[in-house]
Amino acid sequence: MEQIFLAILSFIFLPISIFSYLWVFKNWSSKKSPPLPPGPLDLPILGFLPFLTQNLHIQLTDLARKHGPIYKLRLGTKLCIVITSPALIKQVVRDHDPVFANHDPTIAGLVATGGGLDIVNSPYGPYWRHLRKLFVREMMSNNNLEASYFLRKNEVGKAVRKLCGRVGTGIDIGELIFVTEVNVVLSLLWGGTVEGEKRDRIGAEFREKVGKFVELLGRPNLSDVFPVLARFDLQGIVKEMKGVLPSVDEILDSVINERLKIMDDSGELWSGKRGKDFVQILLDLKEKNVGEESMDLTQIKALLMDIVIGGTDTTATTVEWVMAEILNNPQAMKRAQQELTDIVGLNNIVEESHMSKLKYLEAVVKETFRLHPPLPLLIPRLPSQSTVIGGYTIPKNSRVLLNVWANYKDPNVWENPSEFQPDRFLNEGSGNWDYMGNNFHYLPFGSGRRVCPGLPLAERMVMYLLATLLHSFDWKLPEGEKLDLSEKFGIVMKKSTPLFAVPSQRLPDLSMYE
Repeated sequence: MEQIFLAILSFIFLPISIFSYLWVFKNWSSKKSPPLPPGPLDLPILGFLPFLTQNLHIQLTDLARKHGPIYKLRLGTKLCIVITSPALIKQVVRDHDPVFANHDPTIAGLVATGGGLDIVNSPYGPYWRHLRKLFVREMMSNNNLEASYFLRKNEVGKAVRKLCGRVGTGIDIGELIFVTEVNVVLSLLWGGTVEGEKRDRIGAEFREKVGKFVELLGRPNLSDVFPVLARFDLQGIVKEMKGVLPSVDEILDSVINERLKIMDDSGELWSGKRGKDFVQILLDLKEKNVGEESMDLTQIKALLMDIVIGGTDTTATTVEWVMAEILNNPQAMKRAQQELTDIVGLNNIVEESHMSKLKYLEAVVKETFRLHPPLPLLIPRLPSQSTVIGGYTIPKNSRVLLNVWANYKDPNVWENPSEFQPDRFLNEGSGNWDYMGNNFHYLPFGSGRRVCPGLPLAERMVMYLLATLLHSFDWKLPEGEKLDLSEKFGIVMKKSTPLFAVPSQRLPDLSMYE
């Protein structure tokens, strides 16, 4: 059925596509510049689109072995450039970073963020710099993260108490972490001032909507590779996204209105003893309405949704993968728990202050990022001008995919790359494997201007959640179940099947989390 649909599209848009192809080819060939990269043979009009497989990251890696570390794919009328070599990735994210600083948003992503008003989808420029600076300064600074620790500690404690009532039963690890992380992010946004039934309702609704958003953002859309079709929305993705938006707006409006009620006599938003939360800061900017510092409600909502999506799904997916790997490697779990016993103690709860001392657990997390990067192709880049990379021309407005997943499977860099070996990150002389994007063999959070701005919080939460789960409980698979480590490619690379694990009490007294 899908092939018939594509054949009909080919027939309808054949003249337009041929004209576009010839025009582009004429312009490229008329310039004396290096050639385009090599690439596989494709079909007229559709390009390589009919040959794409479900696990795209694996297919693109196989194509690199045949066509080299930089090659082209034509998907519909969209020219894609795939880069796998760390040396060439460095040219993109560091040497020519300003040229490649734009992301290439999908149509669904633009609809979800008011036309690209958020950090992820907005083009590189003054507006993007202002948003990122605001987010990093007001939410991700060390001082602000330290000041909001009690909020994170409170939510993690709630997760432990919830598990206490389910000892001996199968737990959906991804769901548990997702729920906890959503509540953490929401608490950071509005300072924990929304409590009780209203807070639970908001959290539940957000969980549902975030899941739908991520699904729509990752769904293949013909409109992204045939822009001429966008106005028709043949797959109904834009319609579905617009259907989700009103309910999301309603949730955000309820919280914003709650914050607006807390006004003092002077008209300033009350900050309280905790200092202003992020929603308050954004509303203050809306009230001031001065130059580029001003924010309207549409921009505020786009940024808030960006934070909620970016701060929940990837963290939950990463923790699920770590738990899956250590369940598959019992010695790794035993060693991580012994480290927690030595550093935290069996009569104490895990605190964020312990994280810097948990070297083996940190190595376990880094090894999991290597084996199962949340974004195996990072976020597609959109060059603002034609540029030469590796001796080939990368045309302006082409889609550039950085296949970091292929790097993590390179036997020339990683010994036994398919095996789970956390010790590779502990060996002396093993290199700089931090998350800041300075080692181009290891970029789980990207690099350059577009490195993930939420990195400080993500790093803290992954470690804190894992340390608490492993310190408080022992874990095993449900009776008779086998562990599935297969991947499902998408905007975030998830496990093909959810991970269920059975907790049993490890600490002598879990009432410490009350």
